[in-house]
Amino acid sequence: MFNLTKRRAIIVYYNGRRVLRSLHHYGQLRYVSKRFHYAILYVNQDHYDEVKERVQNLRAVKHVLSSARPDLDPTLTDLEETGLYKQHDEDD
Repeated sequence: MFNLTKRRAIIVYYNGRRVLRSLHHYGQLRYVSKRFHYAILYVNQDHYDEVKERVQNLRAVKHVLSSARPDLDPTLTDLEETGLYKQHDEDD
């Protein structure tokens, strides 16, 4: 049977595009924004903390953010029931 490896995204904000060459060594570089100077890098969950620390120490990296997707509740269907969002009518 095919097993999926647990992966997590790291959002890397950078100063120069030259750092993108070295990001390939740490994981899969899936998206690069030339205009807003950030890249999305996918790494294995097992090596996540180690890779995040190494990427933060690269020279042209401004800062690194973690993806919030693994922390979200996948069964959340109605935001109004949980109290996170209240629907407003125009009449109110």
